Amino acid sequence: MIVRATKKLRDRIGAPDQHAGEQSTTALGEWYATRFAWRPDVLLLVNETALLPILLPLAPAATALSRAANRIAAIMAAYGADNELVAAEVEHMSNRRIAPTANRSVVGIMTEFTFLAEHRKGRELDDLEAWLAGTPCSPLYRTHTTPKNAFRHLLAR
Repeated sequence: MIVRATKKLRDRIGAPDQHAGEQSTTALGEWYATRFAWRPDVLLLVNETALLPILLPLAPAATALSRAANRIAAIMAAYGADNELVAAEVEHMSNRRIAPTANRSVVGIMTEFTFLAEHRKGRELDDLEAWLAGTPCSPLYRTHTTPKNAFRHLLAR
C-alpha cells in the first residue's frame, strides 16, 4: 500500500520510504493523505481511483497508517466487498510505504474536501466522511459523479 502524503502529514508520520519504481499491490490502488490541523488532528485519506475520503483521528501518529488500513477494510465491508477481497486487501495493506504526492488532481480534491470539512467541523467523523463521500467531484462527473458510487464500482470489478 502506497500512501502519498502531503508534506504537512509527512512531518508527523515520517519521511518517504518508497523505493524507486515500487507500485502499490492493493486492488484499490494508491491512497493520498493529509491532515486537518484540528484539535485533535484528523487524518484524511483519499483513494486515487475513486476519490473516496476516509477520516480518522491522527493521534497517535505512529499507528495512523495501520489504523487507516483497518478503517479501509471496514469501509470496504460496509460497501459490500466480499470477505475474500477484504482479506486480500488487508494482507496487501500490511506492507505500507510513504511517498510524496504525485497527482495534482487528487491533491486538489483533498483541498476541496478540507474546505468542505471546515464548514462541518465538530460533527462526528463518520457522519462527515459519509457526507464527503456523497459530494459530487468534477473528475467523476462523466462516470459515477460521487466518490461513494465510484468506490462501489471499483469494488465490483
